[in-house]
Amino acid sequence: MSNLDRQAALTVCGGRGFVVAEPVRELLSPRHVQLGESTEVRRLLPNLGRRMVGAWAFIDHYGPDDIADEPGMQVPPHPHMGLQTVSWLHEGEVLHRDSTGSLQAIRPRELGLMTSGRAISHSEESPRPHARYLHGAQLWVALPDAHRQVEPHFQHHADLPRITSPGLTATVILGELDGAASPGTTYSPIVGADLALTSGTETRLPLDPDFEYAVLAMSGEVHVDGVPVLPGSMLYLGCGRTELPLRAASDAGLMLLGGEPFEEEIVMWWNFVGRTDEEIRKAREEWMTSDRFGEVKAYDGDRLDAPEVPATSLKARGRVR
Repeated sequence: MSNLDRQAALTVCGGRGFVVAEPVRELLSPRHVQLGESTEVRRLLPNLGRRMVGAWAFIDHYGPDDIADEPGMQVPPHPHMGLQTVSWLHEGEVLHRDSTGSLQAIRPRELGLMTSGRAISHSEESPRPHARYLHGAQLWVALPDAHRQVEPHFQHHADLPRITSPGLTATVILGELDGAASPGTTYSPIVGADLALTSGTETRLPLDPDFEYAVLAMSGEVHVDGVPVLPGSMLYLGCGRTELPLRAASDAGLMLLGGEPFEEEIVMWWNFVGRTDEEIRKAREEWMTSDRFGEVKAYDGDRLDAPEVPATSLKARGRVR
């Protein structure tokens, strides 16, 4: 669950100034980014003009990719702090290793939830041999200040609660939806759900009007509140909704992401979430020179070096108060 961009920019996210307090239909197009040797991802967050959705701060969609003759996902050990990573697959398998000693294969519709807290490092790789297709999403959740120094840990949940209605199966990944609650640990009011719709389904999904929401299209053809959303794109929905109309023109897969607007301003760079650029610079230096982030054992290869932090501070550009 990583950002391998060697030109990563310091980005200010969060704060209510970015939140739309009423229902909207804001279609977001992705930026294409290379992840490892053979995996290209479509990055939806952060996006020009849209930095977060609730505590969700980073969203990549990848696949379906035919990796039968390819190495698949190969992401060397790298650091994280101040966030949770969510691994979610529709096809394939990813092997997770981290500096707490976790070793876990993550398969379709199983939750891999890593809480970095103060510091962790991990790697992700397609196992050898691996399935032909790889398709999924990689997401980060920003930790609020009161919890961002928690001890790092990893959770794996193969059995998640499901909500069913004619033509719809909703798997609750994080938080709560329509009375069903995920066992994954959360640190702020949030929801993440995987929605599978059969062709011809028309339904309405109950929502919390205090949350802001977005829908990530994974597969198929679906209209969200009347807007066609194609795979690899995301529709930002704003706040103030009590329900969400969905209409599937084919079998389709979506991810519903939402939460209370994230009040705190955060600074996000590379694989770190902090509060100041000075904190980010210190973390980068400690990844390169100390053992703060621990060691990922038994990974066959070198760990990632961090890129250089941009020389100009956010304060100098008037972006941190």
